[in-house]
Amino acid sequence: MLYVIGLGLGDERDITVKGLEAVKGSERVYLESYTSILMVSKEKLEEFYGKEVIVAHRETVESQSDDILKDADKVDVSFLVVGDPFGATTHTDLVIRAHELGIKVKVVHNASIMNAVGATGLQLYSFGQTISVVFFTETWRPDSFYDRIKENTTLGLHTLCLLDIKVREQSIENLMRNRPIYEPPRYMTVNQAVEQLLEVETKRGEKAYTADTLAVGVSRVGSDDQIIKAGTLEQLVGFDFGAPLHSLVLVGHRLHLLEAEILRENAVDLERLNFVLKHDYNIDK
Repeated sequence: MLYVIGLGLGDERDITVKGLEAVKGSERVYLESYTSILMVSKEKLEEFYGKEVIVAHRETVESQSDDILKDADKVDVSFLVVGDPFGATTHTDLVIRAHELGIKVKVVHNASIMNAVGATGLQLYSFGQTISVVFFTETWRPDSFYDRIKENTTLGLHTLCLLDIKVREQSIENLMRNRPIYEPPRYMTVNQAVEQLLEVETKRGEKAYTADTLAVGVSRVGSDDQIIKAGTLEQLVGFDFGAPLHSLVLVGHRLHLLEAEILRENAVDLERLNFVLKHDYNIDK
């Protein structure tokens, strides 16, 4: 049996009882390490589980999945995913490959940013399409997400922006020379995401959002030191959200009074927030 187990968002204790039982009964335990990160070390997981944890990098999961699935038709193997198992298409590919090999699969779900973003006070059923914001380079500055945001904006819906992480990335030179040398991990901040969003709006000029659009920046959701701050994009670009992981929500115009009240509780600048709520969202105090 292949168990695909969500770990939640915080630390080693966020695994479900069902997931922990599966881990303890597995012959091998893999930890997917490239679509997200947990806020504790692998060693902390091993201590809590009483099991060795094998780190599975992107190339392992995408190109060497048969190694993970080896003998999983005879013994139990656990594949651990930060958040929920189906937060990334890679994990669906692994499940499909297991089915092709006649291996039974059992999924154990958990919290992910896709539902934990409700901690912002914004109602989950008022969210539109989720988008990803990747690191810009000197020669690659993609803006395909802009059209998705514009569609959400037209409908008055909130937009969850998932921010890029770079783990075990190689420089162009090392890649060309086939040298297994990797760059230090990078995690996009709310500040970097806002700067890139505003750059794209300046280029496109279609008013999908502006510097005065309300947004909520979050970091380390699910941990004891999570940060949730609401303000305009212009305000959030200067706020320090601390250590990763960060996410960003653009607030849609179909904003409920109760949602606005929670935004006030998390405001970077309450006076400015109230002005924008009244002027742009027609919500008074």
